[in-house]
Amino acid sequence: MSLELILALLAGAAAGGFINGLAGFGTALLSLGIWLQVMPPWQAVSIVAAMSVVSGLQSIWVIRRDLRGGTGRLARFLLPALVGIPLGSAALSLISAAALKLVIAGFMLLFGAFFALRRTLPQIDRPMPIADSVVGFLGGVLGGAASLSGALPTMWCAMRPWTKGETSAVLRPYNVVILGTAAVLFAWQGYYSRDTLILMAIALPATLISSQIGIAVFRRLTDHQFRWLLVWLLFASGALLTLRELI
Repeated sequence: MSLELILALLAGAAAGGFINGLAGFGTALLSLGIWLQVMPPWQAVSIVAAMSVVSGLQSIWVIRRDLRGGTGRLARFLLPALVGIPLGSAALSLISAAALKLVIAGFMLLFGAFFALRRTLPQIDRPMPIADSVVGFLGGVLGGAASLSGALPTMWCAMRPWTKGETSAVLRPYNVVILGTAAVLFAWQGYYSRDTLILMAIALPATLISSQIGIAVFRRLTDHQFRWLLVWLLFASGALLTLRELI
């Protein structure tokens, strides 16, 4: 195991844990941007799924009082997503590292642009259970393919008139359940080899510590500060990853 691999592993774990603690999603966006430089896609995605569940469980405890209000909304996203996970997992073996890195970078840039322009986008006030279910299903597909279950649901929920707490009550448990299910599926497919488990053991402390830092920051931010931190964090990371891959 090379020093480059260990350093990349710890950097990805710290970045992914921080954003998951901060926002309840995004471990794959930051971790995969680093880990795909030194690991095959199947290994990087399977580690991200496990680390996302670990850091996500911590963050759910923080917003436990808000969970009751999001139960009905959560089911509309979660149940269709469970159908989409196997479809995404089947596609994982067909994805090259280069293609997956560009997909991750594209989502980072899309997220940054979305949250920067969020105030100019229309707010969807009326209930749309069918649209919620479609977004949830697509999140499940992305979760199985790249541990990106939170990408589309986060943008969709941001267009609803929900508070930061109400949004977290949907997104955080949604991501934990979807990625926990994906991790079980990855284990059944044999992705958690001895080498992969060793890498996970090395990454776990960095994930836990940085997730706690992200949770502490989340508690202190206003909605406005929370949005702009996400904008710059994701947009800058996406731009750097795109430039590195293309150049």
